Amino acid sequence: MMTIKNSPTSQPMLSMTGFAATESRFTGGLLLIELRAVNHRYLELNVKMDEALRQFEAQVRELLQSRLGRGKVECRISLKSDAAVANLTLNAEMVGQIAQTLTALQQHFPQAQPVNLVEVLKLPGVCQTESTDTEALAQSLLDGLSQAIDELIAARQREGEKLKQVLLDRLQGVREQISIVKPLLPALINQYQEKLTAKLREAMQSEDDRVRQEIVLYAQRIDVDEELARLNSHIVEMDRILTAGGTMGKKLDFLMQEMNREANTLGSKSVAIETTQVSMQLKVLIEQMREQIQNIE
Repeated sequence: MMTIKNSPTSQPMLSMTGFAATESRFTGGLLLIELRAVNHRYLELNVKMDEALRQFEAQVRELLQSRLGRGKVECRISLKSDAAVANLTLNAEMVGQIAQTLTALQQHFPQAQPVNLVEVLKLPGVCQTESTDTEALAQSLLDGLSQAIDELIAARQREGEKLKQVLLDRLQGVREQISIVKPLLPALINQYQEKLTAKLREAMQSEDDRVRQEIVLYAQRIDVDEELARLNSHIVEMDRILTAGGTMGKKLDFLMQEMNREANTLGSKSVAIETTQVSMQLKVLIEQMREQIQNIE
């Protein structure tokens, strides 16, 4: 298998697929952060957070947008409060109000059962926990998210290197197919012209000038030198893009369209089974590359 060394100025190629999960502790609890990414034409964010964290959603989206390019990204952030450090206190003012109300009710309903204190504790506002330091929580959230993004990018980079090697292997296959067909073309065209000459002379009763004109016109129609030259130029450009690294998905997708067009033209101009087979094999390799490129940022 071919290998490629990145130049000092090259950037890593990133897949759009990846996963990362981190935990971020703060005074009062634990933040659980998950990032999942798949391929997408643009950057699409789906942020799911506990209601207690909803106030930080704008900051979360801003950080994700600043670090990620393309892909459909799902971000899940949940909060687990630490019961060991949560100080539970009674709201004395509310408890007093409830007691006064119950006393007044007891006068009207003396036969009523005694009040269940556990049920009183469940009433909204009766019990209070120590208020969370919002600033510290926000910092912990952004630090944890930044770490998760680092891990996601690292995962996408590892997947991108695998995709890069697949593309290089397929690109080498395209080179090999061109190297097969190019030396064959002169002989194949000559053979076809000899057959065509015989048929034309027989049909046109040896009108040599007309025969030569028809052969020249047909030779022009089946000439594929330009198509092979353009395929070679696309290979060089793809090599350059892969070596440079960075964001390249859209560029490579455009190159696949151009290469497929040349492969189709090569097939339509084919005058022998050998060139037809090469055209078909080229289209298979190009389609395989195109499928992989859909996952590249």
